[in-house]
Amino acid sequence: MTAGRDAPLTTVDLAREAIVLAGAGAAILLQVAHRPVGAGVVRHSGFVADPVRRLRHTLQYVYATVLPEAAGARDAMAAAVRSAHRPVEGTDAGGRPYAAGDPRAQLWVAATLYAVAEEVRWRVWGTLEAGPAEAIYRDYAVLGTLLGMPASAWPADRAGFRRYWTDAVGALEVTDDARALCRDLFAGAAAPWWLRRVLPLARFTAAGLLPHPVRTALGLDWDGADSRREDRLWRAVRAVYPRLPRGLRRLPARLVVRGLPS
Repeated sequence: MTAGRDAPLTTVDLAREAIVLAGAGAAILLQVAHRPVGAGVVRHSGFVADPVRRLRHTLQYVYATVLPEAAGARDAMAAAVRSAHRPVEGTDAGGRPYAAGDPRAQLWVAATLYAVAEEVRWRVWGTLEAGPAEAIYRDYAVLGTLLGMPASAWPADRAGFRRYWTDAVGALEVTDDARALCRDLFAGAAAPWWLRRVLPLARFTAAGLLPHPVRTALGLDWDGADSRREDRLWRAVRAVYPRLPRGLRRLPARLVVRGLPS
């Protein structure tokens, strides 16, 4: 499958595409599947109680970091995230230390955002030429480096990233807390009514985007019928989404950027 109609060729193009938000659930689940990151989320974040707020803050940071029209808010958003992360440290239920400022944790979070965005981009537009694909990959490093992750921690190229990703996914320790968080997230008890309506689809989409070992460890059921359903879903998205007006596809990004501090 090669890149199709109106494919995003830069990080800015990709960040503005609303369809990338289809990967939000998978990115969150991958982050909490990382034991230190998951401990910090469980003990210091209320995103299950207010998932919309968590998503909005993540998008504000990503857009302020990546989009030129939001550059004026970049320093303020980075400072706000660093401030929020400063008290996030301690020991988990098994006595293991965690800290949001740990470069390994920052690397993992940035890696999940890139990996999931790339999964969605590939499913909608197909394979991208090596030059633009490498440029998008390199640009994603800033999501970690802006918070203090050493630039050298980000693998030098996509081949290096694939090796890192394979090793990191294989080393994940999914805890009971992470499984409970996954259940609570998609139960949506505290979610607004309109979000509860789409949670079954969000759960299905997130499960399909996850690596098989993570999906299994989180207790998300999946079988051959689900794989076929997922294939039909993404075929439909691939046929319809790129043909939507560009302004509509970029509307969520515009609305979030409008709410950034000036």
